[in-house]
Formats: sequence, C-alpha cells, structure tokens
Amino acid sequence: MSQTVAEMLAEARRRFTEAGIADPATDARLLVAGLLKQSSTELLTRSAEKLSADQIAMISKALERRLGHEPVHRILGEREFYGLALQLSAETLEPRPDTEILVDTVLPYLKDLAKAHGRLHILDIGTGTGAICLALLSECPEASGIGSDISADALGTARSNAERNGLQDRFQAVRSKWFEKIQGSFHAIVSNPPYIASNVIHDLAPEVTKFDPVAALDGGPDGLDAYRAIAKDAARFMRPDGVLALEIGYDQRNDVTAIFEAKGFNCLKSVKDYGQNDRALMFALA
Repeated sequence: MSQTVAEMLAEARRRFTEAGIADPATDARLLVAGLLKQSSTELLTRSAEKLSADQIAMISKALERRLGHEPVHRILGEREFYGLALQLSAETLEPRPDTEILVDTVLPYLKDLAKAHGRLHILDIGTGTGAICLALLSECPEASGIGSDISADALGTARSNAERNGLQDRFQAVRSKWFEKIQGSFHAIVSNPPYIASNVIHDLAPEVTKFDPVAALDGGPDGLDAYRAIAKDAARFMRPDGVLALEIGYDQRNDVTAIFEAKGFNCLKSVKDYGQNDRALMFALA
C-alpha cells in the first residue's frame, strides 16, 4: 500500500507515542526527514508526495530500531554538533547539545590566547567522535589539535569527521590512555570524560545503556576516576597561560574542583547547562 510522507510521519508519531517514547513528534520528524535527506521545511512542503516501496521499507525498519530504544541519531549514523556534521560509531558517545557549553566556555579564552601567541595547540582527551576538538578547530583557525582515545574505532571515526569537515590538516588522532602517549604542551586541554558512578549506569535510560559505549560512561565507583587521572599529570602538559576545561556530572562541581585544586589549579569558571545543572569547569595553573 502506498503511503505519503505525511501518512508515514503520522504513523511514526503514533507508534512512538504508544511506546511511551519521550518526545514522539520530534523523533518522528528527525528520523523521517533524516532518512529521506530532507530538511524539516521540505518535510512539510512535500508532505503529499508518495513514498516508494523501498523508502517505506527503509523507514519501517528504522521505526522498529527506534522502538527498540536505539537513539534517532545512531539510526541515522550522524549528529550535528556546533554546526559540524559528525559521523557516529559503536565506540563513540553521541555528542549532546550540553557538551556545546564546554566549547562555548573555552572559545573566548582561546581567541585571546590566539592574539597573544598566533598559533595554538589543543588536546582533547577521550575525543570519541572528535566533537569538542573539531568544534574548537573550526571556530579557531589559528589552532591545531590532538584528539586522544583508547579506542581505535573512535579514533577512526574522529579522523573521518576531521576530513568530512575539512579540518584534517590541523587534527591528529593519537591512541593513548590519558597522557601516556602524549607529547608536547598545550594552550588548552579539554575533555568530556566518563563521569557516571559504576553502580548507577544500569539506572540510565535504555537509549544510553544499550547504545552508548560503557567505557565512555563509567567513571569508576564514585564517578571521579577520570578527573583524578587527568589532574595527576595535566600540569606537565600545559602552557603557563593555558586553560583546562572539563564536562562534569550535575553533582560533581565541588569534588572535581577539589581534585584539581589539590594538584595546583585554580577554578576560573563554572558553567551551568540548559537544565541549570553544573556542566563545565575551567581551570588554570595557580
């Protein structure tokens, strides 16, 4: 039976609503538009167009995946972050809008440093898709960056995202656990490390527990292992006037600040996310 774009969209919305998916209308629109490679506007203006049998089969298969809690952007295989189209893969965390706040926090400092130094060097620890580093490079033409990760899959994805966005000449992917294989010194060290306590991971939404890589979530017994590992060695890799910026969990501001202050850092800035939870901290050497 042939279906129009509008009918398929209505079916997706109805099935998502019945399944209790949090934002059924948005998910239906994003998924159908993404699969048909149409903008939201085109989805409306072309709503009466008939879909081919192949298109119906493709969208139906994707609806089943979403009903199995697979996130929309994982099904589409990419997500936009800070204006860049980023490919996702099995071992990368899906970049979230809240992480853009970390980029917003660091950028003004980088622009000032660029005026003082001309060339800048950035390190993104646990780079995943490359999101944070590539966003900073894209906004800061004076900068080059290293994205480090323990996952070869993630590094391959980050490299291909650099190429997709024309940033490959200023981006280098390095396989390293924390600072083990890192050389040089940096004007900015950034990271969105694993920060969820091991024993609460199973309480997260199935969209996260079933599809985000555990290594990118699990921060150890108290969720703070990654911050301790970064704080231990970061000072040796920082330029004297450099900054270090981190994404944190909503209840970790005091603990993470204490960990870094104990290693000779001052907290320059604490920033909240769109839900008014603590989300990013920025430090400088004391």
